Amino acid sequence: VLQIGCDPKHDSTFTLTKKLMPTVIDALETVDFHAEELRLDDFVFKGYNGVMCVEAGGPPAGTGCGGYVVGQTVKLLKEHHLLEDTDVVIFDVLGDVVCGGFAAPLQHADRALIVTANDFDSIFAMNRIVQAIGAKAKNYNVRLGGVIANRSAAPAHFPMLDEIRKSRLQKCTLFELEPTPAVKAVQDEYMRLAAALWMGADPLPSIPMKDRDIFDLLGFD
Repeated sequence: VLQIGCDPKHDSTFTLTKKLMPTVIDALETVDFHAEELRLDDFVFKGYNGVMCVEAGGPPAGTGCGGYVVGQTVKLLKEHHLLEDTDVVIFDVLGDVVCGGFAAPLQHADRALIVTANDFDSIFAMNRIVQAIGAKAKNYNVRLGGVIANRSAAPAHFPMLDEIRKSRLQKCTLFELEPTPAVKAVQDEYMRLAAALWMGADPLPSIPMKDRDIFDLLGFD
């Protein structure tokens, strides 16, 4: 399994590696951006349970393009055949930035799963990602696999569980916490979701809403 963090905050793999890892940009800076001089272990780190972890990083604030950094990371991984030689590749892409560069990983994916909540910003970002999936699907294999609802009282709802917050403070995954009944219930649900995703998600049509329609849906005047 390979997880690639595509957010400039570079904290996607924090609980897997127990630290903020050096990013691809950090590694490139050490070789004056001569990518051919990099080895895999310069920017790929092993995390919990053998998960390979990569953080794209981002340019200094106010300079450069974060989407370009993501594109360069994907290019570097392809040169080392890491995308082709890995069973499961997870791109953790931020959804609140609409720059096309952040959508670049979609063209290397089979299914895109969107994690969203019930607030306006999350729904707006989800809709933009659906638009991006539809655009990429015209020329690439990627299809919408589904939407994972966070902070929802619908199926798979769990009560507020402080251990989830504590796992991040303790720099560990939920599977490394003491298995209290509440934690065990969450672990079991995660395993169920993982098994379902491993079996494959049927493609769904990518039909985005107009921005104005989102306002109307949520009851804004």
